[in-house]
Amino acid sequence: MRYIKIKLIHTLLILVLLFNVRPAQADEVKAAVAANFSAPMKQIIDVFEKETGNTVKVSFGSSGKLYSQIQEGASFDIFLSADESVPIKLVKENLAEVHSIFIYALGKLVLWSPKQNYAGPHESVVSKLENGQFKKLAIANPKLAPYGMAAYEVLENMSLLNTLQNKIVMGESITQTYQFAATENVDFAFIALSQITKNGHISGGSFWLVPANLYKPIKQSAVLLSCAQNNNAAKAFLIFLKSQKSKDIIQSFGYEAP
Repeated sequence: MRYIKIKLIHTLLILVLLFNVRPAQADEVKAAVAANFSAPMKQIIDVFEKETGNTVKVSFGSSGKLYSQIQEGASFDIFLSADESVPIKLVKENLAEVHSIFIYALGKLVLWSPKQNYAGPHESVVSKLENGQFKKLAIANPKLAPYGMAAYEVLENMSLLNTLQNKIVMGESITQTYQFAATENVDFAFIALSQITKNGHISGGSFWLVPANLYKPIKQSAVLLSCAQNNNAAKAFLIFLKSQKSKDIIQSFGYEAP
């Protein structure tokens, strides 16, 4: 009789444990990602999920807006910024892990138009900018988007910021800035080269590759957020982001891999 009672208790304990099992959060990664990196990120996620069985849920937006969401307690595990200054801020605020920061891509700025031969060659587009021979120019908000700050620096270094002020249309993110030009609501826009590049080829329109000496290097950096210190899947994704497979995808979209 005593044996039966012990066995019954043992069975009940097993049932309690089974009913209290929850899916391990380590299989899932919640990623906050700069809008300019949306296309390569989707490809990288596809490969990562197939190879590991883990899943990645991603939210795209301007680096500044995502930074604010993280400050307010948004439940992200990793952050892929369009610069290195925002991840450093998060570390200083004890919201990210200092030893996890690394540069995953070096961005390039272009002036793009969906019209053929409108945003190039070099002499032609510079002349258009200097003489104001266009109606509207879109840039991303420099307070929220690093590519917007880069565009701001270009205009400032070309001594055009004040003269073109009335022609500038500001997008909340680099994605919205691209859409302004793609829908021809503006003549052209300063965007990321990656937005018009796929598999090493330009998708259409015309562009001016802005000389690198006109803006500070765009060092897109990733970081593990402090709330995800025990999330092995998040750590695995950041390691995968450094792999050659990821670098090949990143370069195919017009970035330089560090």
